[in-house]
Formats: sequence, C-alpha cells, structure tokens
Amino acid sequence: MPRINKDRSVKSGLPPGTLIHIGERSDREIRVTIAEYTEKTYEEKAISSLKESFYYMEPKALTWIDVEGLHEVELIQKFGDTQGLHPLVLEDIVNTNQRPKLEDYGDYLYIVLKMLRDRGEPGVGMEQISLILGPHFVITFQEGLRGDLFGPVRERLRNGKGRLRSMGADYLVYTLIDMIVDSYFTSLERLGDDISELEDEVVREPGPETTRKIHQMKRDMIQLRRVAWPLREVLSALERRESTLVSAPVAIYLRDVYDHTVQVIDAVEAYRDIVSGLLDIYLSSISNRMNETIKFLTVIGTIFIPLTFISGVYGMNFQFMPELQWRWGYFLVVGFMFFVAVGMLVYFRRKRWL
Repeated sequence: MPRINKDRSVKSGLPPGTLIHIGERSDREIRVTIAEYTEKTYEEKAISSLKESFYYMEPKALTWIDVEGLHEVELIQKFGDTQGLHPLVLEDIVNTNQRPKLEDYGDYLYIVLKMLRDRGEPGVGMEQISLILGPHFVITFQEGLRGDLFGPVRERLRNGKGRLRSMGADYLVYTLIDMIVDSYFTSLERLGDDISELEDEVVREPGPETTRKIHQMKRDMIQLRRVAWPLREVLSALERRESTLVSAPVAIYLRDVYDHTVQVIDAVEAYRDIVSGLLDIYLSSISNRMNETIKFLTVIGTIFIPLTFISGVYGMNFQFMPELQWRWGYFLVVGFMFFVAVGMLVYFRRKRWL
C-alpha cells in the first residue's frame, strides 16, 4: 500500500503550491516529446528542456507535449510558469498519491488518472497520469517508472490511421483515457487467474504462505477500488460536457469509456467479495484438516484402550493366574486382542466414523 501519511508529512507547514515530489523516484532523466499534427501532417521531436516546449505550441496545429519523469521539480516549476499553469496544478502533478479527479480551470481542464502496469512482482502496480486539456493542446505527465506508456497512441498518430489526427484535442484525451481504462481490464484478467489459482490452493493445500497471498490480494483489491470509483466520477463529468473544451461527438466516445469503467468496478467488487471469502474458506479448510487428523488419532487411541487394558491385566505379577499356565494362552490372548481391534474398526466403519 502507498505510504500516503508518511509521504505527505514532509509538506506539513509549507504554503499551498509548494512543489515537493512525493512518490517513487525514477533514475531516468526527464524526457519530453513534442508531437504537432494536423489531418495531413505530423511532426514529432524530443527536446532537452521543458522550457523549450512552450515555443512549439502553434495555434494552427494540435500540440501534444508528453513529459516522462516528475522528480526534477525545478524543471516542472519552470514549465508550469511558461505555460501559465496554476501552482496547485503543479503541486498535484508532482504528488503521485493523488486520487483520480477532474478540475476545471477555465482555459484548460486538469485530469488525474491512475494507469495499471505490470511491475514484475506480486501486487498491482500503478502509475499516476496527469492530463491537461486545452483548446488546441494536450499536456501529459507520466512518472516514467517503466518507460513510455503512451507508445501505442503515438504510433497511431505516426501512421495517420483512424480519426485521431482529424479530431481535436479532446479526442486525443479520450484516446489516452481509453488506453488507461483498457489497462484495468488487462490487470483484472491477470488478477482473475491469480484468484482462481489461489482458490485451488486454499482448497487443496492451504499453508502459512496462503494467508500471505490472501492478504496481498485483499490489499490489491482495496487499491483497485480506491482508483476505480473516482475514475467513474471523472468520466461522468466529462461525458456531461460541463466544459466547452469537450465537444458533443467526443462525449459519445466518453460515454463508451464510462460503460467500460462500470464494468471494471463490477469486476473489482466481484473479485473483492471472492477474496474476502477466501480467508473463510482457508480457515474452514484448516479446521477440516485438523478435524480429520484428530478423528484419526481418536480412532487409533480408542482401539488401543481395550488392548492396553488386556495387556495390563496379563502384565500383573500375581502368582496364581491360570491363563499363564495354558499352553495356547498367549495365542488366545493375542487372537482376542486382534478380534477386538477388527471388531471396533468394523463398528466405526458402519457408523461412518472412518
């Protein structure tokens, strides 16, 4: 789980708008990619400074500025100053513990989303994505922990296929949001397979490691729920076209993404119920195994009670015991003990105790 309380404590007492990077720090340098395109043209370039990106914004072409890396807050500050971004927006961009939200600043919309990613280890990996939608520009901020997340969208722009280059900035934002929502389905499919395997393990061979997996899965479900429900609110606000920056044709596409988000929430809630029930199944499995073991030991102990009594009687050192002088006494006693043991096993079997 993210260490929200500990990370936020470093900002205690500081004025609003103070930029402090909160989150996982990337070892990579900040990378900025500028894409300018119209329906017939496309130009892409990488720049060495965030400040330079301001001069690439031309009203005649739609401009997409993509920033990978948030740990160099001074560069983020300079970029925000040149673009005229509100200090609170910059503060939220470098704070990667934000919940998904939508804020209207009049000239532009600020959107925060969480994209799921495979981090190569158990658990759900998330990366915060910040989007700024303007009349003729889109600015995106990635944490840059696992490289470029928007490569497929960039490739579609290069190829010029579909309606992406013929639509406005709001359609580009829709495309990015749609890609983010699709990442939820990919992660949910993997989680569904993990839950199925965990269910089999809980029933067949539960152990101490099983409880750790169950608790890890419960934490993953809590994280997914924390980002899925606010995402629904964001898409609902965009679909209602509360801002003039979202056109009517794009609102139809956003409605489709909203439906996908509802499906994600339904899947998360279903998986959450299943995982919550896995702990009860685990405890029941452990209890059943223990009951079987106790029943087996009880049957063995019950069988040996009369046998121990018989051997105890003939183990007494009395002088006058007629059976001790019998020629076949030993074999008679052993046979009787065997008969008692078999008889008790047959009785237990008929009672279905075995």
